[in-house]
Amino acid sequence: MRDKRFVAEHRNGVLKKEQHYQLIKWVCDCAEHVLPLYEGVVDEGLKHALFIAKEWTKGKASVGDARKAAVACHALARESLNPVSIAVARAVGHAVATAHMADHSLGGALYALKAVKNAGKSVDAERTWQNKQLPKEIRELVLTGMREKEKHFKI
Repeated sequence: MRDKRFVAEHRNGVLKKEQHYQLIKWVCDCAEHVLPLYEGVVDEGLKHALFIAKEWTKGKASVGDARKAAVACHALARESLNPVSIAVARAVGHAVATAHMADHSLGGALYALKAVKNAGKSVDAERTWQNKQLPKEIRELVLTGMREKEKHFKI
């Protein structure tokens, strides 16, 4: 079930446009932070998806563009056998999908944490880094949302 606090105002929700932009910028930072963990050369589709997400915040890409990029990232994840690369691709996929549904930002950050865990690195350090990137306007929204959603992730 979707957290109603992440529904955009234009869809009769409470999430303001600026908060939506802050969410996508934050989750893109989270996804980019784990991109170096991707096995081998980082797939250009992942870089393109992050580009589309950033362009969406400027009004230069559509939600349809973002959804198409997200689908491509998740397809890439399904093709991989490496658990770290799978989590990185899913983090990027959720980051760009945030243009469509703001609560995908939580999934992107959680998959970034999963990538770190699968790589044998410190989840606590990554979580601290993620939280430091949060703008104060969305901090409480994200932290409470993450606590709820994290129950479904094995981190």
